[in-house]
Amino acid sequence: MAHCVGDCDYRNAGLPSSGMDVTDELRTRVRGLIQAMPGAQRDFAAGIGLDETKLSKALSGARRFSAGELVRIAEYSGVTVNWLLNGSDEAKTVTAVPAPAARSIRVPPDLEPRRRILETAWQLIAERGYHRVRVADIAKACGTSTATIHHHFPTKTEVLNEALRRNVKLAFDRQVAELHTVQDARQRLLRLVELQLPKDGLLRDEWSVWLQVWNESAINPKIRSLYWDSYDRWYNTIAMTIRSGQEQGVFRAQDPDKATAQLTALIDGLGIQVLTGRPGSSVAAMRELLHDFIEQNIAAEPVR
Repeated sequence: MAHCVGDCDYRNAGLPSSGMDVTDELRTRVRGLIQAMPGAQRDFAAGIGLDETKLSKALSGARRFSAGELVRIAEYSGVTVNWLLNGSDEAKTVTAVPAPAARSIRVPPDLEPRRRILETAWQLIAERGYHRVRVADIAKACGTSTATIHHHFPTKTEVLNEALRRNVKLAFDRQVAELHTVQDARQRLLRLVELQLPKDGLLRDEWSVWLQVWNESAINPKIRSLYWDSYDRWYNTIAMTIRSGQEQGVFRAQDPDKATAQLTALIDGLGIQVLTGRPGSSVAAMRELLHDFIEQNIAAEPVR
């Protein structure tokens, strides 16, 4: 089945738990979120950046939610895309599920200010760097007081921890939304690479936050367990995909953990070069090098 980046058909996403079509269950869950959130449906549509008419059509079955829309719904509502599609944060899917310690905690509707604070802090850290962002900066950008920030996040370290969890959740949501219908492991691995490139916008911001976390974890042992829980999810997703490709015969027989270690190390190193502006580095060059590595070291050798 071809992978989808825009409007995906979710009817084959998994086994319905109640006899309903998977898309019916998805719409039911989104309706429940709308009812639980403060405000009307139009406020929910505005919160996820979707035209209200398009939201209404998706809820009635006249159109399908795109992968990007599912990610925005999950982010705005404090749930995971896995829950939206399959009814559980822990449901088995094509990407590894984050450990509870690394996963963002669901944000109830009455704690919307906490979500807004975290999104703002995450963006400021990505743009300015962890050590250049003050609690006062977060409060100013949120239009609130430092006391309110400290009410939700007593220390700045806790803000960084939650920023990391948000990174993990964003990546998990995006991968589930875009990859759950991709049956071919080779295509799934190439798509995983594409989702990890530090392109301008959200992906570059995520990489920026990861750089802050790498730096802090190197000097602060207290943050390392959270970092490794987070990194393990990404590592395990690659390993799952390689094992799946070996079972399908599209990847060569070899130690999947060794291949995963090599590929993830290459992604990390090339990503850092792009973010730090190393001469000659670029997203396009990174993509080409990663595709070459997959073809030469992971893909099954062509039959002669």
